[in-house]
Amino acid sequence: MTESVNKSRRNLLLSTSAVGVVGAGFAAVPFLKSWLPSERAKAAGGPVKADISKIEPGQMINILWRGQPVFIVNRTDEQIGVLESLNDRLKDPQSESAIEPEYVGNIYRSRKENLFVVIGICTHLGCSPKFYPDLVPQQFDSEWKGGFFCPCHSSRFDISGRVFSGSPASRNLDVPPYMFLDDNTIVIGLDQEKA
Repeated sequence: MTESVNKSRRNLLLSTSAVGVVGAGFAAVPFLKSWLPSERAKAAGGPVKADISKIEPGQMINILWRGQPVFIVNRTDEQIGVLESLNDRLKDPQSESAIEPEYVGNIYRSRKENLFVVIGICTHLGCSPKFYPDLVPQQFDSEWKGGFFCPCHSSRFDISGRVFSGSPASRNLDVPPYMFLDDNTIVIGLDQEKA
């Protein structure tokens, strides 16, 4: 017994199936694309450029990198000059347990003596320390020589982000990777070795 095949019906079913597959593909693209990180999320994790040309000696600017504040300080000669005299008052004066790139392994903890770049988050419980640049006695330290003070639990850091003995913070402030594009522009999140 031979059955007759309805060719027009088979063609209709095949074309309907093909249209359904194409339609499912078009519907899946926006759904799958929604799983990708947004442009804002990509930018938050990527390198950040900052103009440092207008930072006067003794001043600091604050930029955002990966959702964290990054302090860029233009230190004065006087601030730089007192760094060695503070070593006896610090937990880790040589930054042996610090989180920092190898190229800042010096007393300045920076590529250039005067420009200091540091993540502005206290290494104790994550508060943001305040910048006290003046080399004058403060309520929290009668021998203050400039640096950062965390108001949450009284951790003190010198102008190179090194933590003072007796502070609750366990280590020095963290230094992010960074590089200079030119004399006026710094890039946080990239360094010359990895660029």
